[in-house]
Amino acid sequence: MEKIVKTAQQWRELLGPEAYQVCREKGTERAFSGEYYHEKAAGTYRCRCCEAALFSSECKYDSGSGWPSFYQPTASEAVAVHRDTSHGMVRDEVRCARCDAHLGHVFADGPPPTGLRYCINSLSLSLDKSVT
Repeated sequence: MEKIVKTAQQWRELLGPEAYQVCREKGTERAFSGEYYHEKAAGTYRCRCCEAALFSSECKYDSGSGWPSFYQPTASEAVAVHRDTSHGMVRDEVRCARCDAHLGHVFADGPPPTGLRYCINSLSLSLDKSVT
């Protein structure tokens, strides 16, 4: 996979202030406020920064956490997981493997078949309804 690299200014121009803060500065949108939290449409969730396919709507479920949740990515190589020790917690941060955008975090309290909960910010995603 070819990596996407841009300057901070290029990302700002592409994303706008809210998406930039989440995707490039590792921010978090407020719980229950995201565009895709209640979304039920079929499709592929793509990285808002580089359009890489990240999650299928078939793997989306309502975790009650306040963020769109998925039990697995479209492919294991689509995302990268990094240890996050910010805010006095130890968590596993999820990033887009192609452009390094911050997506959210993954937790080991999800449903079968993986037991994982990928808790993802809506601002880091775009839904492509033409692909399922």
